[in-house]
Amino acid sequence: MPTPAPSSPSAPPSSAGRAAFGFEVEHRLEETTRATGSRVAADGGPFLGRTGTISTPHGQIRTPAFVPVGTAATVKAVLPESMAELGAQALLANAYHLYLQPGAEVLDAAGGLGAFMNWDGPTFTDSGGFQVMSLGSGFKKVIDMSTAASSAAGDDDVVTGKERMARVDDDGVTFTSHINGDVHRFTPEISMQVQHRLGADIMFAFDELTTLHNSRGYQETSLERTRRWARRCVAEHARLTEERADRPYQALFGVIQGAQYEDLRRKACRDLGAMDFDGFGIGGALEKENLGTIVRWCSEELPEDRPRHLLGISEPDDIFTALENGVDTFDCVSPTRVARTGAVYGPDGRFTVSNARFRTDFSPVQEGCDCYTCTHYTRAYLHHLFKAKERLSATLASIHNERFVVRMVDGARQAMADGTYVEYRDEVLGRYYAHRG
Repeated sequence: MPTPAPSSPSAPPSSAGRAAFGFEVEHRLEETTRATGSRVAADGGPFLGRTGTISTPHGQIRTPAFVPVGTAATVKAVLPESMAELGAQALLANAYHLYLQPGAEVLDAAGGLGAFMNWDGPTFTDSGGFQVMSLGSGFKKVIDMSTAASSAAGDDDVVTGKERMARVDDDGVTFTSHINGDVHRFTPEISMQVQHRLGADIMFAFDELTTLHNSRGYQETSLERTRRWARRCVAEHARLTEERADRPYQALFGVIQGAQYEDLRRKACRDLGAMDFDGFGIGGALEKENLGTIVRWCSEELPEDRPRHLLGISEPDDIFTALENGVDTFDCVSPTRVARTGAVYGPDGRFTVSNARFRTDFSPVQEGCDCYTCTHYTRAYLHHLFKAKERLSATLASIHNERFVVRMVDGARQAMADGTYVEYRDEVLGRYYAHRG
């Protein structure tokens, strides 16, 4: 597919530093599996996955790659040094939360997100668009993206007992701080200004995230709003890049919305694909059963020479579905979130180590795992920590969970390159979900 010619509202940033960012495709999954005759993805379509390398001012990311989330400039309960040791190539932080605390100006003075948190690898920041939805509707961290949810409510729905904390208009969003109740204003320009001061290698354009609760009419209105915001982000990004030419170049990714509608997703890809973005994020309402199809629509439309990031997935079946349909990077908070409840990943599925049966189980969380937790501690020790409500429980469980996902994706990347992807996928998922039902 030919790459659409850029058509931004502003001249592309001319800083020489832009050369520090790039993306190169190395292996195409469809080609490496051709010899085996396995040219069809699990959802029935042709393979669109690929391996590659994203280059940033703070290092390279070999793709496909899982990007752990460090919302407030920290992966919860885990040292940055531990994240590097377990194989994380990049970390993602939340622009809205860092704007509120400690403030973007603090990170700017510190030399940027990576320097502030003592992480010398690549970094991402999201735009604050997720908070438009989560705070606006009161859903907070958990969103019901099931098909049943789509008919449950309307465009103005708010979770029962919650108060709307964000209001969207065509110019931007007004937030009420969840910390102290102060009112803040985010616009595309402000989001760009905040993210430039945060200093991440990759940042996302300000967008409005909708859910399956919203009507088709609202999805259309929101998509057009996000398109206009994208153009404003490109223009402000160009201005700030020139103004801050002494700083490392920050790549800007556009965010593709459109919910479950094929025509809206494809339109968003064509509209944003024609703008001067360095890459793209695929976001919004995604029904689990249609994840691969929706990602495929986007991969078929977006420019081939720019990376694609899927926002917010980490379940093994979703990961493989996304990778074989063309996703290069993805992020999710789930590995550390479930770890704090005692849930840990294993090749035979997820289990809760605080259950009584692990009280005298002196084996590692996962036999053969090379993470710090598994090479130093037992299930019985983690069981004790959770029962005693010791904070170390979250640290050790989180290290293992992050390593599990990173290693699984590393394995998928290698299998894509050497032509054994289908066998690898089927072995991993067959074992992980063998007892599901």
